[in-house]
Amino acid sequence: MGKKIIIGFMKDHKFSYIIGILFMLLSSYIQTLFPKVLGKTVDVLKTNGFQPNAVYVNIAYILLIAAGTFVCTFAWRNLVIGKGRSLECLLREKLFDQFQRLSPEFYSHRKTGDLIAYAINDINAVRQTFGPAAALAINGIVVCVISVYEMAQTINWQFTLLALFPIPLIVFFMFYIGRIVKKRFRKVQKTFAAISDRVNENITGIRVIKAYVQEDKEVERFQKLNDQMVEANMSMVKVSAYLAPAIELCFTVSFVFNLIWGGNMVLKGSISLGDFVAFNGYLTIILAPVISIGQVITIIQRGMASLGRLNEIFNVKPKVKEGGSIARFPEQYSITINALSFSYPEAEKEALSDISLEIPQGHTLGIIGKTGSGKSTLVNLLLKMYNVDRGKLVIGGNDINDFKLKALRSGFGFVPQDNFLFSASISENIRFFKDSYSGNDVERAAKDSCVHQNIMELPDGFETILGERGVNISGGQKQRVSIARALIKDPEVLVLDDALSAVDTVTEAEILLNLRKVRKNKTTLIIASRISAVMEADEIIVLDQGRISERGTHLELLEQGGLYREIYDFQFKGEKRPGSQAC
Repeated sequence: MGKKIIIGFMKDHKFSYIIGILFMLLSSYIQTLFPKVLGKTVDVLKTNGFQPNAVYVNIAYILLIAAGTFVCTFAWRNLVIGKGRSLECLLREKLFDQFQRLSPEFYSHRKTGDLIAYAINDINAVRQTFGPAAALAINGIVVCVISVYEMAQTINWQFTLLALFPIPLIVFFMFYIGRIVKKRFRKVQKTFAAISDRVNENITGIRVIKAYVQEDKEVERFQKLNDQMVEANMSMVKVSAYLAPAIELCFTVSFVFNLIWGGNMVLKGSISLGDFVAFNGYLTIILAPVISIGQVITIIQRGMASLGRLNEIFNVKPKVKEGGSIARFPEQYSITINALSFSYPEAEKEALSDISLEIPQGHTLGIIGKTGSGKSTLVNLLLKMYNVDRGKLVIGGNDINDFKLKALRSGFGFVPQDNFLFSASISENIRFFKDSYSGNDVERAAKDSCVHQNIMELPDGFETILGERGVNISGGQKQRVSIARALIKDPEVLVLDDALSAVDTVTEAEILLNLRKVRKNKTTLIIASRISAVMEADEIIVLDQGRISERGTHLELLEQGGLYREIYDFQFKGEKRPGSQAC
């Protein structure tokens, strides 16, 4: 997938690449003119009674060569290497798009730091490979080919081949080192991901760390990871560090050979001093590309390792199936659940078992049960966060699997247990960055969720910038801002997944009263641990070990004397905890 993106990008920008490569070839050719002109200048200076004008002409040629090299190099670097930045941007966008499409199950097996490493380090390594490294490799090869040809023309092929005999050894050595670098770079990326994940965890959980006085322990753990990072980098650097000195050593041998044999040829008169100078000039020109090609191979091997890591992400298919052709949420949307069962991947026990339920349009359904009874799982299936394969879930007469995912989820407003706020203003968090909502819409949603007064007490009101995950406001305020985000959408189905747990009972009652006013003729699902949150619901179901154990109105469930009654007695009368021994 990653390779397809890169090939597609190059096809889309082929004109820029073609022009850039033409400038690159021209630049390479112009560079190789310098030793020839320099050699001719030396021959002119060696001649008795030389004409200064001849020297001036050659100096003018040298200046033109410098100017031409500057212009052509500037052009190809902008056209070819500059496109590497555009490729980096495209890859990052594609990766982010892939992150958005992947199912929740994917993220349960991945660390945040690892995913950040993909988006930063790996994409940067790929950009260097298909930008600077590829361009320098092509330029270096062209310069070397032209220089070798000119060397042969200046003296002869036999002497040229003898002077360049170390190059095959250099090439073999570079590829050998490159393979080792590729393996070790993957380890570097893994340690970087671990560090990113540790930093992210510590910033997110800084309050817990401080509360438990764990600062020194966390610093110690981070130092261990940092040492591993240094060790991994040094392991890679130790190998790649051999390249440049090995290449220089080989070329030193070549220069020594050239000075001995070439010097003798000058003394014998077989070649002119200018030809000897030009030959050494070409050999010097070759040295720089060969050294850079050594570095380029290292970069390419690192880039290939990163591309392999990126392909691991790009090749992951979303586990949740897209569904059929229904592209709009229906206007009539009663919800029917029939014999629905579900197990989480790799779980031995069913999270839901044989759930059958009818939720008429406009009704409020309360869902209550002990921790782990399947309440949130039911909501996850309604939003199709997981595939619905066992049993039926029908919305407005249509099977949930016939909906396009965006169409299905567009009809829901969801407030999860772990409410998430972005590092942006409160207004932007409520609007969810959508400009279609006016300031009045934002204020109305805030009032309905009983958070308006709290917001107005902040220094900048609705424009107050929230910290990471809303760290600078209370838990109850975060929940109410999240509820406002759902209410401003005015969804057909509102789902509150234990979204009132952090507010006091008075505020809870006010919010529920507002919901009954603004949610007339629309469906609301309230998952709660407190019975006070569901008492006024049209119907309440009690989940126990993934099954519906009781259903009815508040009064009907009290009369049944089951788990609901036990929870009620515990919460309102202080009797023993349901399903456990008294503390």
